[in-house]
Amino acid sequence: MKSKKFFPVNLAVLVGLVGLVFVSCSEKSNEWDPYYSWQSRNALWFEQVADSARTAIAAAKAQYDEDWEEHCPWRMFKSLQRSADFPGATTDSIVCKIITKGNGTQEVNYTDYVQLHYRGWLMPSEYMMDDGVTKETKSVVFDQSFYGEFNPATAAPVTMYVGGTIEGYQTALQNMVAGDMWFVYIPQQLAYKGDSSGSVPAYSTLLFQLNLVAVYEDIDDIPDWK
Repeated sequence: MKSKKFFPVNLAVLVGLVGLVFVSCSEKSNEWDPYYSWQSRNALWFEQVADSARTAIAAAKAQYDEDWEEHCPWRMFKSLQRSADFPGATTDSIVCKIITKGNGTQEVNYTDYVQLHYRGWLMPSEYMMDDGVTKETKSVVFDQSFYGEFNPATAAPVTMYVGGTIEGYQTALQNMVAGDMWFVYIPQQLAYKGDSSGSVPAYSTLLFQLNLVAVYEDIDDIPDWK
């Protein structure tokens, strides 16, 4: 296995976890604003997910000691761009829940290319129905490489340069092996921070389902997908 290389970059609970719910509705229009207090609500959501992960990890360590990882799907990984010599803030880390463990052995480096399937959601948010009273929880999909229910037999993976992704995404990929499927929670500080990107509002905590298919050192090594 090759050693990891790290370079500077410029650039939980599952979907149903909902933080504290606040009502934001115009008295005149009954129009629901799903993005009210967006920055603070997203920060709270990530803190809740991180707390759930820490609690599960601590319980597994207390019960299983060194074998805790075999009995707990939750992980927290500090950003590889943040100093390992200092504890740092909770938002220096991503939170991951392992759905499927892969059999790959090749580590992922910043300079590698990967093939993967993914779907990304914004945090769950309530919205008003037409009657202005009924509320439901929705998690908006802002990007995806497949549609409908994921089927690895028919879904075609996409190719990404690891170093071209956001900081939290890089951190997740560099801790995965081929065959892994994870849910990955990325705090706004390791995502787009105060900037918007496409349909992602500024200050968004992001949730991804990632299924890593293969790792390549050079883009010329990537075969055509069939």
